Amino acid sequence: MSKKLTTREENYSNWYNELVSKADLAEHSEVRGCMVIKPHGFSIWEKMQRALDDMFKETGHTNAYFPIFIPKSYFSREASHVEGFAKECAVVTHYRLKNDEENGGIVVDEDAKLEEELIVRPTSETIIWNTYKGWIQSYRDLPILINQWANVVRWEMRTRLFLRTAEFLWQEGHTAHATKGEAIAEAEQMLDVYATFAEEWMAMPVVKGIKSESERFAGALETYCIEALMQDGKALQAGTSHFLGQNFAKAFDVKFVNKEGKEELVWATSWGVSTRLMGALIMTHSDDQGLVLPPKLAPIQVVLVPIYRSEEQLNDLREKLEELMSKFKSLGIRVKLDDDDKRKPGWKFAEYEMKGVPVRIAMGPRDLEAGTVEVARRDSGEKSSVAFDDVVGHVEGLMDEIQKGLYDKALKHREENTHTADTWEEFESIINGKGGFVLAHWDGTAVTEEQIKQKTKATIRCIPLDGDTTPGNCILTGNPSARRVLFAKAY
Repeated sequence: MSKKLTTREENYSNWYNELVSKADLAEHSEVRGCMVIKPHGFSIWEKMQRALDDMFKETGHTNAYFPIFIPKSYFSREASHVEGFAKECAVVTHYRLKNDEENGGIVVDEDAKLEEELIVRPTSETIIWNTYKGWIQSYRDLPILINQWANVVRWEMRTRLFLRTAEFLWQEGHTAHATKGEAIAEAEQMLDVYATFAEEWMAMPVVKGIKSESERFAGALETYCIEALMQDGKALQAGTSHFLGQNFAKAFDVKFVNKEGKEELVWATSWGVSTRLMGALIMTHSDDQGLVLPPKLAPIQVVLVPIYRSEEQLNDLREKLEELMSKFKSLGIRVKLDDDDKRKPGWKFAEYEMKGVPVRIAMGPRDLEAGTVEVARRDSGEKSSVAFDDVVGHVEGLMDEIQKGLYDKALKHREENTHTADTWEEFESIINGKGGFVLAHWDGTAVTEEQIKQKTKATIRCIPLDGDTTPGNCILTGNPSARRVLFAKAY
């Protein structure tokens, strides 16, 4: 298979799909809408997972696991929640198959119909709050700060690897609190955790904000989000944190006795990110040569490639490169020595470039004689000759330099593609032309929001938490507007 990609300029969608495949990140499975995450892709997800999990635990959360199956009756208890997910639910109706050769072989055993149908988890609020009912009696039982790493199923009709699949991996936090203030503080804290992870680990700048009422999570009183801008000018929702109020406590009768001996309903939050972050990572940094990874999330940060003609040369080079590898490992730098003699150096260079390894070090007989190595950066393509004795310190510095450089480049892209529109004509011209983020006034009504979406396919990505609060007039209706909101076309 050729490693050459369709360029981003030619066809961004094809470029993305080809990169996911050729960088060995994922592939489509035989089950429609589902994906196989390949080892390289899963290694990156594991890096994300470990970093996030550490951040969750630093903020007092612990991990648990809840069933994948949810009784259908649970969904009917919270009306807006079931309405929000009903069209995406996969339903289990029977628990057994049987062999019926007269009717084509293996069929559903109609005698094994479930008394109550089960929903395959699209999200876990209902099963978790039914469980919390047995865990919470007193204020002494609060807060409950739990996260779970799991898979979920949402029966999507139009899918794309990582960005939107019928089954995907994620984490979902579910917390219970004694007061409204504590719950809101939790939702805001987790938004900050997500933003920190996106910016410091993914090198992806984000806008923190609040969703409009029509864009809120089903069953939430407020949804906080982080929004990122991809290279093609489209937005991607990278994480959400929800203040659920007492809706699920009411639905499942979860109450506690407060310090004064009075019974109260519990306050709730939920929050989550998913393997959609893999898509965000790809579309924030990668180029026409393949994947570009921030060093913090790269499974291999440095690859060492010997260039040789004979077994004797290989042995000499291997000895020096193993010395180098040992030094990198002692510093916690993830390194691989590729001395596989079944592949030529040129093939290896292209392979590691496609897979986004941040730094490649090559060494041949002449380098060995001169006491140097060639260092190539994946982010800029820059190559330099570095003294063997200096290369460890040089590469150690490159890790921070590349991480920061990727963030700065992505931030510059966002700043250059964030626009202000004061009229409908300006708004349409930007959205249908250059794209990107557009800050514009909106009159606050769902009707106007829907009309803008129908006319342009742009949605309100968020009401920025630190945005311009100067009043104005709605770009579509001319009615009073309290502040500008952030619009974009989105994934």
